[in-house]
Amino acid sequence: MFSSRLRASAAIGAIGVVYGDIGTSPLYAFGAAIKVADGVPPALAVLGSLSLIFWSLVLVVGIKYLGVVVRADNEGEGGILALLARLEQHAYRWGRWSRYLLLAGALGAALFYCDAAITPAISVLSAVEGLEVLNPGLERYVLPIACGILLGLFLIQRAGTHSVSRYFGPVMLLWFGTLAVTGVLAILRAPAVLHALNPLYAVGMLAQSPGLALAIVGAVFLAVTGGEALYADMGHFGRGAVRLAWFGFVWPALVLNYLGQGANALRDPATLGNPFFMLVPEPLLAALIVLATAATIIASQATITGAYSVTRQAVQLDLMPRVEIIQTSARERGQIYVPVANWVLLAFVLLITVGFGSSGALSAAYGAAVAGTMFITTLLAATLARLDWRWPWIAVVLVFGAFTALDAVFVAGNLTKIADGAWVPLTMSAAIFLVFIVWHDGRERLTAQLDANAVRMEDLPRLLAGMKQVGGTAIFLASRPDSIPSAFLRNLEHNRVVHESVVFLHIGFRRVPKVDEAARLEIDTLQPGCYSVRAHYGFMEDPDVMAIIQQCNRQGLKIFARDYTLFLGQHVVVPLEQRRARRWQRRFFAWLQRRSVGAAEFFGMPLRRVVILSTVVEI
Repeated sequence: MFSSRLRASAAIGAIGVVYGDIGTSPLYAFGAAIKVADGVPPALAVLGSLSLIFWSLVLVVGIKYLGVVVRADNEGEGGILALLARLEQHAYRWGRWSRYLLLAGALGAALFYCDAAITPAISVLSAVEGLEVLNPGLERYVLPIACGILLGLFLIQRAGTHSVSRYFGPVMLLWFGTLAVTGVLAILRAPAVLHALNPLYAVGMLAQSPGLALAIVGAVFLAVTGGEALYADMGHFGRGAVRLAWFGFVWPALVLNYLGQGANALRDPATLGNPFFMLVPEPLLAALIVLATAATIIASQATITGAYSVTRQAVQLDLMPRVEIIQTSARERGQIYVPVANWVLLAFVLLITVGFGSSGALSAAYGAAVAGTMFITTLLAATLARLDWRWPWIAVVLVFGAFTALDAVFVAGNLTKIADGAWVPLTMSAAIFLVFIVWHDGRERLTAQLDANAVRMEDLPRLLAGMKQVGGTAIFLASRPDSIPSAFLRNLEHNRVVHESVVFLHIGFRRVPKVDEAARLEIDTLQPGCYSVRAHYGFMEDPDVMAIIQQCNRQGLKIFARDYTLFLGQHVVVPLEQRRARRWQRRFFAWLQRRSVGAAEFFGMPLRRVVILSTVVEI
């Protein structure tokens, strides 16, 4: 009984966070599909578009994601980078093919950022455009109001959303309830729209206009664009709650609303100008606009939070430089704020909002990035099914072959929109992907160079022989647990002293979301007064040196609050000019390295106790 209540509560939370993106698709998806189906007989265009939307929701969200892909979690966490981290545990079986797994995961993450940028723009615009239906004279205010809402949304991120997030579930419950009720009332006036559930209408429309088939599919794809988001947000609520929320409430509400929009269109084709807001009588229109705006703000918040989480994962998985990550809630670790991601997203959101000017124009740009992410997710999940789930090859080919074919159709459909604006998110994705690859490859070259010149721990007694000892504790941050930190070597070289107590601290990230607190630290005594501390974190966690020091004290390694100094080694990367191959890549990496957040800030160190010793490294 208690577990059932808990699952129901989690399902309500999932409705507010997980399904915010796909839940606002009725604002623009059906209208975009009808617009593309130009030349198709009106009744067939309506029924065919609805049939495509219905079966896309069934196949993509219901069967592919909630039936199969959500099983590809990493200790409960979903999303393409969590999937990549889990696959890396099997990379040794693939040899050089592991490189392609990394490239695929990095590309998928880059495409996800574009979804996080376009979703707020198209969602808020489509909601505010309801003012045009309320009063055509308000059209000129739509764009400024939408930009104002978006600007305000990004400006409040630093304060955190934990204080208002408790209202997300109830508001979205009201939203989906409204979708269902307005849809049912319209269906009752034109029940013939239920014929759209027959897939033959979808086939018939595509056969009627084969030249428009891919374009129609690309427009219909807008109805399922939240599929990847639900997979990424799964870790907040659990697989069971996410499934319960979809099949028990979200999916029926969406289907009923889409059918309702189609029913109105069959009765009166004039409603196709804005089929969603035409579902309600004029006295209720203002209330619906307010509710729709609130729903789109919540959907936007979910994608923004998702972008923050992906950024943290990318940093921990060494796909991008360290950036400032601020915890905005003392109770919820998922509540974080990433300034650089926030401002870059804001700039891009405002740029595309003003550049495209309307949700109809933006619909041409929306979908390409999401379709690419879904395609890559399918390929990675198929790899996991074979390596980890031990599926036979025939099962992998049959199940994931069907999913891949479906994704390929959607990708092809969205590629038809490149000239109309899809090139914008694809260009943004390419730029982010370039950063990922340059940083990852640069880090590998830097690590190889440091390893070549590394001094092993076995040489520690020789280095300390005859050194003058001073009081206090020195904590040296180590990039590798088996090598002496460069900061320690620089300290011996320049100061010719060693502290009474020396701690070599290595902070490592495992390919799991979280590490159990009991397994956080490993402490070894290297020799009297010298210790090795290895701290382990997951890719969903933020390391904290102060917390590590406190745990060291609890485990018997005493580090007194007023008696320690933190020594950091800073590697100044200098590209070798005589190496012409990929010179631009090495220069770009050096530029990124200089702008990376320092280890002191990233690991939460008290700056007054930090000493930085630099080492020049040529790559």
